[in-house]
Formats: sequence, C-alpha cells, structure tokens
Amino acid sequence: MDKVKLGIIGCGNISGIYFKNAATFDILELVACADLDVERAKAKAEEHGIAKGCSVAELLADPEIEIVINLTIPQAHAEVCLQALEAGKHVYVEKPLAVTREEGQRILKLAAEKGLRVGSAPDTFLGGGIQTSIKLIRDGWIGTPVGATAFMAGGGHESWHPAPDFYYKQGGGPMFDMGPYYLTALVAMLGPIQRITGSARISFPERTITSKPKFGEKIEVEVPTHVAGIMDFHSGTVGTILTSFDVPGGHTLPRIEVYGSEGTLLVPDPNTFGGPVRLKRKGSQEWSEMPLSHGFAENARGVGVADMAHAIKAGRPHRANGELAYHVLEAMHGFHDASSEGRHYIMQSTCEAPELLPMGLPRHLVD
Repeated sequence: MDKVKLGIIGCGNISGIYFKNAATFDILELVACADLDVERAKAKAEEHGIAKGCSVAELLADPEIEIVINLTIPQAHAEVCLQALEAGKHVYVEKPLAVTREEGQRILKLAAEKGLRVGSAPDTFLGGGIQTSIKLIRDGWIGTPVGATAFMAGGGHESWHPAPDFYYKQGGGPMFDMGPYYLTALVAMLGPIQRITGSARISFPERTITSKPKFGEKIEVEVPTHVAGIMDFHSGTVGTILTSFDVPGGHTLPRIEVYGSEGTLLVPDPNTFGGPVRLKRKGSQEWSEMPLSHGFAENARGVGVADMAHAIKAGRPHRANGELAYHVLEAMHGFHDASSEGRHYIMQSTCEAPELLPMGLPRHLVD
C-alpha cells in the first residue's frame, strides 16, 4: 500500500496519542513533527522514532509531506491551517476547526481554491459506539427519530488542569471545549441543524485555581460557562443540549439519548470511541445492550486522518471533513448568539451526514 506522509505541528499533551496511533494505520507514515519550541519537537521525534523534529517553517517546506496534522492551541488553529494550505498541504486540525466563523470560512475557501482537503476532529463518531448508534437509527430500530438530548456537565477545569486559564477565555467554555464531541455525534446521527435557540450565563465571574502549578491564581471568566440550547434539525428532529462547567456536585443525566417512534437509544459518551450502546423498544420492559457493529472501540484518535488519507487516494469524500466541522462551529456560536441577542439563530451552513465506515475492518485499515 502506498503510504500518505504526515507531519504534526504542535507537540503538546494531545500529540502523544496521534504519534502512537499513526503507526497503527497502514495508510499513514508520520515523517516529521514541529513546534514553536523546536527542542520539544526534536525530543518528541526521538521519543517516538520519527525521522525529523524541526521548526514549523521547515516542516511546511518539506515536499514529501501531504497532510499536516494541526495540534496547536485553538487560537492558532486557523493561522496554522492557512499556512499549511498555502504550502500545498492537506490539513487535519484538532477541534474546533477555528475560533470564529470567519476564520473557518477562510480555511474552507482557501482549501477549495487550491483543491486541497480539510479534516477536523473530533473523529470519535467513527468509533464503534457511535457508528453502531448511527447504524441502528438508519436501520429503523427506533423508528422515526423525534427528539434527542445531550448533556455534558461538570465543575470546570481549575481543580485539576495544570493550565486551566484557556477554558474560560474566548474560544473556551464548555460549549467550545466539549460541544464539538456532542454536536458532531448528533449531526452524524440525525443530519444537519436548521435552527437554534439558547440561553447562556457566566455563573461565576472569577475562578480560583486549586491545581498545581498555578494554585491560588485567579481567572477572570470571559465566556458563558452554562449553556442550554435547542436545535431543530432539517429532518424534523428536535434536540436539546446542555454544556456546563457549573455543576460541581455531579449529575445523573445520560450523555446522549435519541427518542424515536418505536424506541429509545442510549448513545455512549461521544468523547470516547466505544460503547456501551443500549436500546429499549416500544413495549419492552428492559434495556438491551447492543453488540457493536463496528470496530475502533478503543482510543482510535487519528482514525479520521487515516480515513482522509484513504479518501485522497480513492477520490471519495472523507468523513471527518471541514464542512461538518464548520457546521458544528457555526452551531456553537449560534447558541451564544441566540442567548445574547434574544432570538432564534438560523444556520447558514449545512453538511452531509457522513457515510458509515465499512463493517468488519481490521484495526489497521479504514477502507
């Protein structure tokens, strides 16, 4: 198999799983990594047996590299994506696609002009748990989807994260931090969103860090930390979502449920790749745990990159694509806009619900 050569830009904490998993896909060959701190890039390259750790400019100038994986902080996502595209590289970026809608539009426009691909995390919807959920919905196990709920609530990052400041600044907050996982899963299952409304608040204007090394420092909160929204999907399904950093006492809510005319589907955590998937049909007294129809149920982060590489070779659409990521980005802003402006937000973008992965694939293949 002809491999697609990759380069990683951004050698922070999340890069480790990409380094590890890139080696497990036959289609991928990771040949270089870069970081603003070149010494960190060199150390990562040595740690993972990668040929080259270098500067960002050197990586972008390498003619062998076809796909750049952008693992920088969200505020740098757009800048690095645009640089990669200008250098003639396809780009796959960690979530979110960009911080603003305007940045996201620029990325997609430049990619289209240059005939290049944009991919974006999260690719957890390609894991066995949500792929199974999508298949059950499409095969009619719950009848016609009527409604869906999604809940992500916790106490925030200041109690455990070593550098939690970002999560309360522009581009952060619970919607932009975790919303991509939930919204991508919902769109993958139910199709694109047509209209949004929402209510959002900053519950605690100041946060005190209780984790090290910044113990005792104060964070001025800039973004809503409790966001409740309603989505009207083009299909007619009505969805509800809650994302919050203001629930320190915990909760008993499910991650995602989808309600249909013939049954209810309990969907697993969209921040993971596996199950369990539970189904309760109309008239049944019990929930049934459904066998997973698809693989990639372990931490398969990077499967979206592998699918994109196969798609480039085959000339087909890739699943974790820029249009899907932009639709999710617009929706996240839509909840905030609807709340601050006191109105429904009408989505301007749309996308296709991605095709299911083929069934029965071995771990090292996506096609």
